[in-house]
Amino acid sequence: MTGVMRKSLLVVDVQNDFCPGGTLAVTNGNKVVEPLNRMITFFSKNTWQVILSRDWHPRETKHFKEFGGIWPVHCVQNTPGADFHPKLLISPKTYIISKGYSNTDDGYSPFEGVWLRIKDWPISLEALLWRTSELYIGGLATDYCIKAACLDARKIGYTVYLLTDACRAVNLKPTDEADALKEMRQAGVIFTTTDEVLNQNESS
Repeated sequence: MTGVMRKSLLVVDVQNDFCPGGTLAVTNGNKVVEPLNRMITFFSKNTWQVILSRDWHPRETKHFKEFGGIWPVHCVQNTPGADFHPKLLISPKTYIISKGYSNTDDGYSPFEGVWLRIKDWPISLEALLWRTSELYIGGLATDYCIKAACLDARKIGYTVYLLTDACRAVNLKPTDEADALKEMRQAGVIFTTTDEVLNQNESS
């Protein structure tokens, strides 16, 4: 990570199937949209990188219950459930990372995904972040893809900020969110909120 010098925002899986009414709805999953939009606007204003990740599953994958996994069918490629929440801000300059797109891949971490800039020429998330030193992360869900994103980012060496007000958890077990937060904190993830980030930058 030589020559790193900028901040980037990673918005994880704010897709219809993870929001109320979706096939794998996270409780209050739609509540992350407003704080994330504030961050997207702020980062765009400062010409910092904004990256969205998405689950992009084939219809038949070991990720789904009917093929041996633990999850109901969700975020199938080119279906409305895989679309980003309609109120999430997306600009032409936003990078979109697709993950979980094979029939053997869970695709929890955005670092397993790629930006399909040109067909047959996929570019990794790490490659997109080559000049990044500080990575801000929010989205869905805290105890799965957010946790995976934060832990992988720390392993690579980024300074990682978790936007705690812009995340929600699945909580298959009641302690899943708390356990995930503990694991992320132990890995060196810094907890903050969108208000703290925006207020700090306004006063600096």
